[in-house]
Amino acid sequence: MESISQILARELNQPLAYIENVISLLDEGNTIPFIARYRKEMHGAMDDTLLRTLEERLNYLRGLFDRKETIKNSIAEQGKLTEELSAAIDSAETLAVLEDLYRPYKPKRRTRATAAKEKGLEPLALELFAQRPDCPAPEVLAEDYVNLEKGVETTADALAGASDIIAETISDDASVRAMLRELINARGVLHSEAATEEDSVYRLYYDFNGAVSKLQGHQILAVNRGEKEGFLKVSVELDRDLALQRVRRAAVRPGSAAMAFVRAAADDAYDRLIFPSMERETRSALTDMADEGAIKMFGLNLKPLLMQPPVKGRVTMGLDPGYRNGCKVAVVDKTGKVLDTAVVYPTFSEARKNEAIRTLSALIRKDGVEHIAIGNGTASRETEQMAVEMIESLGGTVSYAIVNEAGASVYSASKLAAEEFPDYDVNLRSAVSIARRLQDPLAELVKIDPMAIGVGQYQHDMPQARLAETLDGVVEDCVNAVGVDVNTASPSLLQRISGLNKTTAKNIVLYREENGAFMSRKALGKVPKLGPKAFQQCAGFLRVPESAQVLDNTAVHPESYAAAEKLLKLCGYTLADVKAGNLHELKTRLAAYGVEKAAEECGVGVPTLNDITAELLKPGRDPRDELPPVLLRKDVLEIKDLQPGMILTGTVRNVIDFGAFVDIGVHQDGLVHVSQISNKFVRHPSEVLAVGDIVKVVVLDVDEKKKRISLSIKQVKE
Repeated sequence: MESISQILARELNQPLAYIENVISLLDEGNTIPFIARYRKEMHGAMDDTLLRTLEERLNYLRGLFDRKETIKNSIAEQGKLTEELSAAIDSAETLAVLEDLYRPYKPKRRTRATAAKEKGLEPLALELFAQRPDCPAPEVLAEDYVNLEKGVETTADALAGASDIIAETISDDASVRAMLRELINARGVLHSEAATEEDSVYRLYYDFNGAVSKLQGHQILAVNRGEKEGFLKVSVELDRDLALQRVRRAAVRPGSAAMAFVRAAADDAYDRLIFPSMERETRSALTDMADEGAIKMFGLNLKPLLMQPPVKGRVTMGLDPGYRNGCKVAVVDKTGKVLDTAVVYPTFSEARKNEAIRTLSALIRKDGVEHIAIGNGTASRETEQMAVEMIESLGGTVSYAIVNEAGASVYSASKLAAEEFPDYDVNLRSAVSIARRLQDPLAELVKIDPMAIGVGQYQHDMPQARLAETLDGVVEDCVNAVGVDVNTASPSLLQRISGLNKTTAKNIVLYREENGAFMSRKALGKVPKLGPKAFQQCAGFLRVPESAQVLDNTAVHPESYAAAEKLLKLCGYTLADVKAGNLHELKTRLAAYGVEKAAEECGVGVPTLNDITAELLKPGRDPRDELPPVLLRKDVLEIKDLQPGMILTGTVRNVIDFGAFVDIGVHQDGLVHVSQISNKFVRHPSEVLAVGDIVKVVVLDVDEKKKRISLSIKQVKE
């Protein structure tokens, strides 16, 4: 039997030694970001995504192996565990197959078969099911089992009970279930039809048939929701004659007087027991598949949203649009500190709009605002038009960007926001959040439950714990990939750092408030409850710009400081050169010396040496700065201005199974269908597009009435 390590090595196509190393690192309490960044030699530089997949499969397989032992012990206690059965259990690769094997031995609730066994009819069932060539007619065999005391009044009663036992035996046969599972996956059809005459968003599925093997995740989720809301009736369909033929072939032996009886029992087993069970299993498996696909898509969309390039060092005005309660305004300085707040009412009338422009213009002049962040929710369209008028009146000195405001209301009403802004109204807090999202999306979005950000489809239909686990992992990977300034980071940001939690994050903030800024990474050791293990996990991801040790402001881990200094010495440099940025020839000198030779002399592996080199060249670097900048606008289009053939620049707002939605500056996002993404075959839009990508699109079609815009990327002609 393969070990868990061997299974993972085969599935992930990785050397066994690397898999075993990662398992050991995880069991020792190391985090995924720490393993991914600082233990590359032990796992061959697997990325955080692959490491999380490994961790998930490890947990599943450990659960599977534990279940195998539990099942074997249960069957052994019944005295029914054979070598063959034990081997079959050991070789089971999924819980479904494992439970099939356990089914005949699993304690059952009272069934028709158990009732028949209590009446003493099991020997009759076994005799009939054996189907020996010399077997007497079933009616003759049944005569010996008529027993008034046990409630078997006639031979018909005896045969009915025997049939129930045989039907359950066939239903519990793991090979029969495996065969039918394969048949449903190959030939099964998911059918949905209208459960009501009422029109709905599910009308596409009012007469729908989809091959089980070819169903798309979004179709499964839509059908499930339509069924849940009472608009659809859903079933799995399979050619009954073909299925019965397969079941009979497995259960019936020709040439016996009991053959017809067993065949009837087999038909009953399929109709009453097997197919209803397999239909439920198929629906469940399809839902699990769709959920996993959707959750993966959430993660893929969330990562680029969090990793959007920040618009640093600029005074920013945040506008949270609204109708009845007006447009909430907040101006924040370069560090995100609130300078001014206001509420204006640009949608009430032309006069109130002009008043809003005067108020906002005064704030822009007073505070030196350079950028405006506009939330993309209710009344965003009207607010954007007002902003464009104002920018024109100011001579174009200010630019604006539409900011995804998902979760802003959740944050503004949270305990965290109340602690951060006790003197501000809930609505004004959301305007501050919107402004800060433009300045540093990651630092602001980590304050919000990632499930409230809304980047995907059917979010509330997902298994919430599994979705939360995945999204939390994405947030953790993003925060650690960027790193944080230990002297300015909020508790929300710090608690996402490898090795830290809510308590240690708050203790860091409390310590710096009481003792002043941290002057070195080593000083973190003075923080209460931040022990040696936590320090090892977090130190490399925390930056200390104020430190006299320049390496404290890089991703070089303290355990590698000696290696970094040795590398500098080998190449003729010092730490002073790092601080002064005088390492222009570092790579050239390192190549001349020999990377492998240098790594050996420095006492580290080549991957770690390469990471150290990159950090020395750009101390304090932010990986997000290397991404395409945020699209800032000064004018606005309306949907009525769009014409087929127009080429526009837009920002990808969401990536889904059948395409991507792109913000082209008309408030209504346009859809680029998967068929319009590339001239090459694209299996899934996420292969080539990510949230936040800046793309050129051509308008294909505009339906102003339905507010639908069809776009193409592949048809753009430069």
